[in-house]
Amino acid sequence: MRKIILSVILITILVLTFVSNFILSDNPIPAEAVKFDTGDTAWMIVATAFVLLMTPGLGFFYGGMVGKKNVISTMLQSFMAMVIVTILWVVVAFGLAFGPTIGGIIGDPTSNLFFQGVGTSTAWSLAPTIPFMLFALFQAKFAIITPALITGAFAERVRFWAYLLFMVLFILFIYSPLAHMTWHPDGIFFKMGVLDFAGGTVVHMSAGWAALAGAMFLGKRKIQKVNPARITYVLLGTGLLWFGWFGFNAGSALGSNGLAVQALGTTTVAAAAAAMAWVFLDKILGHKLSALGACIGAVVGLVAITPAAGFVSIPHGIFIGAFAAIVSNLVVSKFPKGKIDDALDVFACHGVGGMVGMLLTGVFASKAINPVVGDNQGLIFGTPTLFINQLIALVIVSIFAFVGSYILFFVVNKITPLRVTEEKEELGLDISQHGEYL
Repeated sequence: MRKIILSVILITILVLTFVSNFILSDNPIPAEAVKFDTGDTAWMIVATAFVLLMTPGLGFFYGGMVGKKNVISTMLQSFMAMVIVTILWVVVAFGLAFGPTIGGIIGDPTSNLFFQGVGTSTAWSLAPTIPFMLFALFQAKFAIITPALITGAFAERVRFWAYLLFMVLFILFIYSPLAHMTWHPDGIFFKMGVLDFAGGTVVHMSAGWAALAGAMFLGKRKIQKVNPARITYVLLGTGLLWFGWFGFNAGSALGSNGLAVQALGTTTVAAAAAAMAWVFLDKILGHKLSALGACIGAVVGLVAITPAAGFVSIPHGIFIGAFAAIVSNLVVSKFPKGKIDDALDVFACHGVGGMVGMLLTGVFASKAINPVVGDNQGLIFGTPTLFINQLIALVIVSIFAFVGSYILFFVVNKITPLRVTEEKEELGLDISQHGEYL
């Protein structure tokens, strides 16, 4: 049955793309061509490449943490996100995220099927200095890494084909609505005044809550405590993530400008402060200063600063990174691992880090940093409206992402089993799912 379904998908894509010039309208070319800013365009091309590099970086980050029998499968889960989500984004998901609004919740994909109307001669309304297609491709990289982040929670026990199906459904029914609500001018969160510079709700909170749902649905691994296969992979992955995150956050300024520099600065200091706070706290609690701890801390800082990067000052960026690391470290140490097997602490790091970042955006956002903030500045400036809006969005996104993801796991499991058998889990996913090994 699976062979038939895969054959139908391949044939459909080949046929539709072959005859696309007959069934899709041409990209509109305005009578007077839009004059784009070459500096903005050059930077956004580079930023797009930076963000894509984060996903293989995540593969190394996660792959180094799992046991030796599951390194290839774990890394391949990230790599296949680049493959599947890229095609899905072009075919339909971009329209769902950024197409004409349907009730402020989801976009109408019909105007952007196969990137119809997404050309190089027009621009997105909030990014007028770069081609529309460049904006769409930049956003594709955010969609790619989000389901890859989830994989750390159910590492070492998920069937690969079931994961691919879940990834498709997650992009269509969780990620795309959140992107539309948060970043589309007609989205309900956007209209509320919720601030999410580069993906605190859309990427990290959605991935964190989906990870918790996945860990709960799939149950515990047969053997939970395993020695990390390659700490050097984790260090390499952290470096690639930190490097790529400059495109993630500074690129979200959508231009080569002072705001991009501000986001780059806050990203730099938040990651450094978080890594420092994590290892300091480890020592305070009686643990050794570990490479794994330093790496996890840095990533938590990157997660937490993501929603705030273009809205807060450098000192507040340091606070956000350090505070998020302390909170996530404590959550990791107190998380009920005997009951819920979030293998790589995705919820404690990405979910909690994203929530801390969202709330602290509501505390520290300043119109002196970004005029978009307006008079509804952060709580520290004496105005509570933004903080309340951030809190409301946090609650809504948490419920939506957790409940929606749990339902998707349930549906996928009805179609094809999500979890491997005990024998295949013991053998390792590298051999049982892919016929390969280190």
